[in-house]
Amino acid sequence: MSTAGLLSDQSDIWWIFLLEGIAAILFGILLLTAPAATLVALSVFLGLYLLFIGVLELVRVFVDRSVPWYWSLLIGVLGIVAGIVVLQHPLVTALAIPTAVVVYLGVLAIIMGVVGIIGGFSGGGFGSFLLGLASLIIGILLLGSPLTTAIAVPFVFGIILLVEGVLLIVWALRVRS
Repeated sequence: MSTAGLLSDQSDIWWIFLLEGIAAILFGILLLTAPAATLVALSVFLGLYLLFIGVLELVRVFVDRSVPWYWSLLIGVLGIVAGIVVLQHPLVTALAIPTAVVVYLGVLAIIMGVVGIIGGFSGGGFGSFLLGLASLIIGILLLGSPLTTAIAVPFVFGIILLVEGVLLIVWALRVRS
């Protein structure tokens, strides 16, 4: 499909991109100006979401026969318990989620780094080795102090959301015309 075809298909829904862009900019500003309060608020929404999904899964036990009932029961109970824990400890959740993201990215960077270094020695060239070494160093730095690094997560996501918001607004105006 050409760009012209894509633009004409989306010209009727340009306002959706505009609203998404505005929302992204607002959340980006919130993350940059009040990161702690924004993360706590998001943690509360996460807790409510988990609680809601847990209740729906329990209802599913009685109305949906496409999935074995015990899976829905297990997911429902775990969702409700997780929702209650998150709602009782939103500050811990607000700190734990960015830290978990940092740990995940650190482990991923180390794995990618080792694979890149091995690839460099296995015929991938010096560039593969350098990229692997850079990934390995980044992974070690992330895992060296995940709690401290997690403090930067809201700011990074805030900047990403601002850029995404501006791009979505530009796209909305482009497909509108």
